[in-house]
Amino acid sequence: MDDGLTAAERAHLSRPFAPAVLKKAAEIVKTYRLLFERDSDLGYLGSTVEMPTVMGDGKTLEACGRHVLEATTFVIAYMLEKGQTPPASSREGKRDQQLNIRVSAEEKLRLEAAARAGGYRSVSDYLRESGLNRAG
Repeated sequence: MDDGLTAAERAHLSRPFAPAVLKKAAEIVKTYRLLFERDSDLGYLGSTVEMPTVMGDGKTLEACGRHVLEATTFVIAYMLEKGQTPPASSREGKRDQQLNIRVSAEEKLRLEAAARAGGYRSVSDYLRESGLNRAG
C-alpha cells in the first residue's frame, strides 16, 4: 500500500480511540451541518459545512450521511487527542472564516467611501452585508 505513511503511522491511525474521546467527538459532530450532492458513480457525496474536506459517499442519502458522520467523528477524535480545537458548528453563527480579496487603490477608496456613506463601521461590514443581501 503506497499511501505515503510509514507502517508506524498507519498502525497509529488504525488503533481505536479512547471511548470518552470518541463520545465527545460524536457529540460535536451532531451539531454540524451536512451537505450532499448527487454523483453518477457513487450515488451521493457528502461533507459538512464545518469540515468540507472530510467526505463520505453512499448509494443512498442515509448511507452517505452515516459515512460522513463517521469520518468526521474520527477526524475530530484525532484533533481532540492532539489537543486541537475542532471547528465550531456553523449553527452557532460564529464568524471564524476569513476571505481575502485584492482590489486596486481606486476600488479601495470607493469601497471605503461607500461604507462610510452607508454608516458601516468598516469596509468588511459593508462588503459582508452587501454580499449576503445579494446572495439572498
